[in-house]
Amino acid sequence: MNLYTLLTILSVICLVLQFEPMASLAEWHAYNIRHGEWWRIVTGNLTHTNFAHLGMNLAGLWVISFIFRPSTRNFSIVFLMLCTFVGAANLFTNMSVYVGLSGVLHGLFGFWALREFFEGRRSSLLLVAGLIAKIAWEQFYGPSTSTAAMIGARVAVDAHLFGAICGLSMAGMEKGLHRRLFG
Repeated sequence: MNLYTLLTILSVICLVLQFEPMASLAEWHAYNIRHGEWWRIVTGNLTHTNFAHLGMNLAGLWVISFIFRPSTRNFSIVFLMLCTFVGAANLFTNMSVYVGLSGVLHGLFGFWALREFFEGRRSSLLLVAGLIAKIAWEQFYGPSTSTAAMIGARVAVDAHLFGAICGLSMAGMEKGLHRRLFG
């Protein structure tokens, strides 16, 4: 399977998860996860508040994949690890409900930008610096109010932080071990 076929399948899954009863079964809910519905750790990343939120996140997913052009295997491994990490890390916040791919998108971007830098593309350090600056801005000054209005929810800046930390850490682990661990 090629990357664009996989992205199409993921996009359709995200679209299906916009509708009931699928949305209610897949959303990240801290209470439900703590009471045994573990799949929500991953599937909560694939649900969205509305179609604007879905469209924005899917556009980000496709653009990041187009820019960095990972292998299908690499994308699959990194994507699933980020979904799991972001979903699990959110349990350590005061969030009760979380939906959206944005935390995972920050991780994908950070992983591939830092990997490119380590592979000799020095300009990719600017991408990493931009990601770190964005995360820092959100942590100190909060998210964009226009984004919150568009998605109809509070922007989960902690999920962005968790995704970026995980993505950058995975690229750093690969560098430290001098081999590709994630595809």
